[in-house]
Amino acid sequence: MVFSSIVFIFVFLPITLLGYYISQNIYIKNVWLLIVSLIFFGWNQPQYLWIIVANILINYCSGMALATVEKRKKAILVLTIILNLGILFYFKYFDFAVQTLNHVARTHFELFEIVLPVGISFFTFQGMSYVIDVYREDVSVQKNIFKLALYIILFPQLIAGPIVRYKDIETELTERNVSLEDFCEGIESFIVGLGKKVLIANTMAVTVDSIWQNLHGNTCIVAWLGSIAYTLQIFFDFSGYSDMAIGLGRMFGFHFCENFRLPYTSRNISEFWRRWHISLSAWFRDYVYIPLGGNHKKVYRNLAVVFLLTGLWHGASWNFVLWGIWHGMFILFERYLKNGKPSHAEGIAQEKKNSTIQEISSRLYTLMVVNFGWILFRAPRLKDAGRYILTMIGITGTEAPGFTLRWYMDNWTIVMMAVGLLASTHLPQCMGEMITKRVSEQAVSAFKYLVLLLVLSLSMIRIVSGTYNPFIYFQF
Repeated sequence: MVFSSIVFIFVFLPITLLGYYISQNIYIKNVWLLIVSLIFFGWNQPQYLWIIVANILINYCSGMALATVEKRKKAILVLTIILNLGILFYFKYFDFAVQTLNHVARTHFELFEIVLPVGISFFTFQGMSYVIDVYREDVSVQKNIFKLALYIILFPQLIAGPIVRYKDIETELTERNVSLEDFCEGIESFIVGLGKKVLIANTMAVTVDSIWQNLHGNTCIVAWLGSIAYTLQIFFDFSGYSDMAIGLGRMFGFHFCENFRLPYTSRNISEFWRRWHISLSAWFRDYVYIPLGGNHKKVYRNLAVVFLLTGLWHGASWNFVLWGIWHGMFILFERYLKNGKPSHAEGIAQEKKNSTIQEISSRLYTLMVVNFGWILFRAPRLKDAGRYILTMIGITGTEAPGFTLRWYMDNWTIVMMAVGLLASTHLPQCMGEMITKRVSEQAVSAFKYLVLLLVLSLSMIRIVSGTYNPFIYFQF
């Protein structure tokens, strides 16, 4: 079940909200959320309910053990991490490991054809973060298994994040009040996310899939269209889902962290990763990078490990591994340049002189690196990614394609691409601030609600009409 489906919007969500607000007792509210979250997770894969139950039991028992024993705490922590990662490895990486072994050693082991449980990477990381924080004594152990279960399985963030830390919602598991303002802001966030997903991402998906299906008949300009459309698709797909998750959380009294902050406006790849999938970047920083030594020792090794793991986290394929390495190379290069940079006093005159040129060139550099990286992310095979990139730079491709740009770009697609490009920048925020200064607060509110109503109406029309509705991050 996805947030942008008829079943969720017209059946699941209304029933969930009704059941939640019937009672004022926090215990009953939590039980209700736990039940509907189990239904949500098991809607399409009921046979995998045992996995998330096992995840809850493993991390609950480990937390209790860490809180009660005086010795061998590190052994308990290591065992817990092995159990969590072992389950994740089997379901997500086992067939990939077998495929790689068959290719390298020329063996012929059969694949298990394991179906990936949705959201396993997200709830596995959440469970581990809780146990690690208990071990570090950053949080108190949760003795109520149902509250810990709710933290891990809470449906808004269950299958696609953001990756929520236990300490961020620890208090809200026991005490929370939803004000009218909170509820309204939750609805607004959900509508914005729904519009991102249904109107922009889904529209771009049609263009992207059509271009990739005609891989050998693309010209350079068509390949660029496909890469730009995919750059928009993946951002509005994932950030839209995150916005919906954050909005849903607000409706039930939970405050989840921001997960995207206009990443395509970044000036370098390091900044991009502070703006893109923020909860994942923070997770790797706090639980991998810093324990390895952080900025104090073997920085380049630490960064390389983090981005290798980042690629693997996103998928069991060499495409994702190379995508992680691709970003890691530029992160290492930027760190090297930063370490060899002249002092502020020495460089301030030249910096002021070239600030505008540097601003433009740095943003273009970041967009180019990210854009080419997404080709690795989208390609079904490495050789397809290679061919597509060569077409983009004019080395391969055809001079007489079967389809023109106009074939891939109807009026609706052109409008949604323009909206997506605009919404990826600071311009809407700047325009909003300018308008706010010039007109009354009532007029601004009226205009905002009019836009939200328009977005909701168009989204509902697209959903009800059965428009193409894929979701990229379900594979993670």
